[in-house]
Amino acid sequence: MTFHHLSKIGRRRLLAGAAAAGAAGAFPQSEAFGQSGEPINFIAWSAVVDQVRAHLTAFERTTNTRVNYENHPAAQFRATLVQRITANAPIDVMWMNDAWTPEFVEAGWIAPINDIPQLMGLNRDVSQFCINYMTYKGRQYGTAYYGDHMAFVYNQELLERAGITRPPETWDEVVSQSLTIKQRGISEFPLLLSLAADAWLIEMFSAIAFSYGGKFTMPDGRPVMNDPQHGVLTALKWIQDAIHVHRIVSPAAANLNEIPGLRAFSSGAHVFGLVPRYRIRSINDPAQSQISGKARIALMPKGGNHPNHNTVGWMRFFGLRPRARQNAQRQENAVKLLEWFTGTTSGGYNFQRMLILDAGVPYCVPSMDRDPEIVAFWDRWAGQGGRDIVTRQALLALPKDTVTPWFGEWNEANNQALQQAFLNRATPEAAMRVSFDRWRALAN
Repeated sequence: MTFHHLSKIGRRRLLAGAAAAGAAGAFPQSEAFGQSGEPINFIAWSAVVDQVRAHLTAFERTTNTRVNYENHPAAQFRATLVQRITANAPIDVMWMNDAWTPEFVEAGWIAPINDIPQLMGLNRDVSQFCINYMTYKGRQYGTAYYGDHMAFVYNQELLERAGITRPPETWDEVVSQSLTIKQRGISEFPLLLSLAADAWLIEMFSAIAFSYGGKFTMPDGRPVMNDPQHGVLTALKWIQDAIHVHRIVSPAAANLNEIPGLRAFSSGAHVFGLVPRYRIRSINDPAQSQISGKARIALMPKGGNHPNHNTVGWMRFFGLRPRARQNAQRQENAVKLLEWFTGTTSGGYNFQRMLILDAGVPYCVPSMDRDPEIVAFWDRWAGQGGRDIVTRQALLALPKDTVTPWFGEWNEANNQALQQAFLNRATPEAAMRVSFDRWRALAN
């Protein structure tokens, strides 16, 4: 995932804020900067780079600890990270996707932190949802970077132009309202879905599947994505019909990545859309969007007879490589870095505050909801009542039920199977049979 187009004013504010936080941090500042031995090697995807660099600069000045920071494009980050790990590159701290945790643990690529009190103590302020995503077989493998969920957004002005007074409550209403919008010439394809076979597809599809009460697997790990009683098939059929029967979703959606999809929605070409919640900041920003001030968040529509507006949630975190724990000084420095980014040593969850206020990136610390600046953020960018919708939706976000050691391999097959259905080259039943068979083969 990536975050783009931070305003110049925001950058200046955050750079200054990070430096100030560093000066006031809990670590004593050394007079002899740069003499703490070998640096920490930190690898991340290319997101909020200015904020990360500013926070690292403050960290180095405050702790007398050097950091080698490198970032790579998000779309290729997992492949790059795995390649670097298998080539024994010197990596100490890395950004992690929740879906990779079991695979990395089983491969010995990430180290547990349960015996590091400074890091486990951070859990007292972190939501259980985020803790669960960093935990595998009873051990925790990192500290929280951010947590979010897939959101349903709509263009209020275009909806009102169509004579519709409220956003849809169900996916059936999405169809009926979209057909009205088409008939009135307001939008050719009212619903924006970004369905390219990339890292976002599992979240895009899971959001709709979960809103139908869908399950890919049972609690015992048994795959049921091909079982019509468990909702996934129904959700896939709805998407296929939305593209090829109702024509409310563009056929090009199957090749649309999340960033181009965001730009399309921000251009005013669509009335409804699925986006990560944090995107509401850029969609309503006049410097980044042609529909600034017009986008609103609604609860995820319900599917079929499912009673709840469920969606999918996720989180990302800072993980320690085993290398970081092989040397006492290296571990001490790496732990300081994790505390600096994910705790209060830089001044009251300063990094998390920077992310939400300047880029809209949410956090895993519920107590921050009471921060007056954050309250004002949601009131400004999500519109009247938006903060309450965001809070309600967060409570209805479900974790992916496909996170296993074989997730990566299965997800590639599942993405391709979904693509065949989106392109109308396979029935939903045939597509999910492929997904089911691949899961069963990998699990056995």
